[in-house]
Amino acid sequence: MAHSLSAKKRIRQNTKKRTINRARKSQFKTQIKHLETAMSSGDVEGASEQYRLVAQKLDKTAATSTMHKRTAARKKSRLAKKLNQIKAKKG
Repeated sequence: MAHSLSAKKRIRQNTKKRTINRARKSQFKTQIKHLETAMSSGDVEGASEQYRLVAQKLDKTAATSTMHKRTAARKKSRLAKKLNQIKAKKG
């Protein structure tokens, strides 16, 4: 257990940040699951809309330093690649 005031404050700050970060990560993971469901069902229009939402959520998460910007870019790129493969098969 921390004894100094600054260490106690740091513990309080860390718990707040941890809950916020976990919530953000959970939100974009849920968005990705919605996108993957739309892609697996073959709904190109719905998947495109979901991809737009996922990209937006990933950008916001990366901007708040919950996730590194390059990690978000890599995730967006991989999802876009999957979406483009589905569009090519349908088109």
